Amino acid sequence: MERERYDDDTDRLRVSDREREEVVELLGQAAAEGRLTLGEYTERAGAAHASVTRGELAKVTRDLPNAPGRPPARTTGAVGLPPERLLAIFGNDVRKGAWPVPETVEARAVFGDCRIELHETQLPRQVTRIDAEAIFGNVTIVVPEGTDVRLTGSAIFGSKQSKLRGPVTPGAPVIEVRCRAIFGDVTVRPPRKRWW
Repeated sequence: MERERYDDDTDRLRVSDREREEVVELLGQAAAEGRLTLGEYTERAGAAHASVTRGELAKVTRDLPNAPGRPPARTTGAVGLPPERLLAIFGNDVRKGAWPVPETVEARAVFGDCRIELHETQLPRQVTRIDAEAIFGNVTIVVPEGTDVRLTGSAIFGSKQSKLRGPVTPGAPVIEVRCRAIFGDVTVRPPRKRWW
């Protein structure tokens, strides 16, 4: 019978602060995806910070995909870029400037704020999909006026809205935003005007 990971000699090694933080980030992603409740996230994050050995640290993630020691699930976009993932739990995550935009962007805000800025970059394909989830948080997507934005999904005690005012430019790139807002907001808006 195969021995448990945490019984292995390597799992008696002491962990670093960086290893603890990586596990807490994984737990946060699992909470944003609905794999853990906020209560479970809080309890496990506390256990991760208190872990001394790799075995103790492995126990808090062994029932989650992409746990340390388990090969991650791999998906790629149309041009080979993996999906871009933004995760904000009690914090902020922002993508801006001329960053390489993949076919799919995933944004999860749980008591936090995610902002995806697309007005300073080139979209390499006609259709880009954004999966936005805001739970007691906000996801803001900034696009140039004239972009063809298709906003779908649900808002429960929250809102989903587009603040774009102008007509769609012929041949403009399409941004498909699929959202889920629970006590949160998903907003698509143009960039703010500069006065200087």
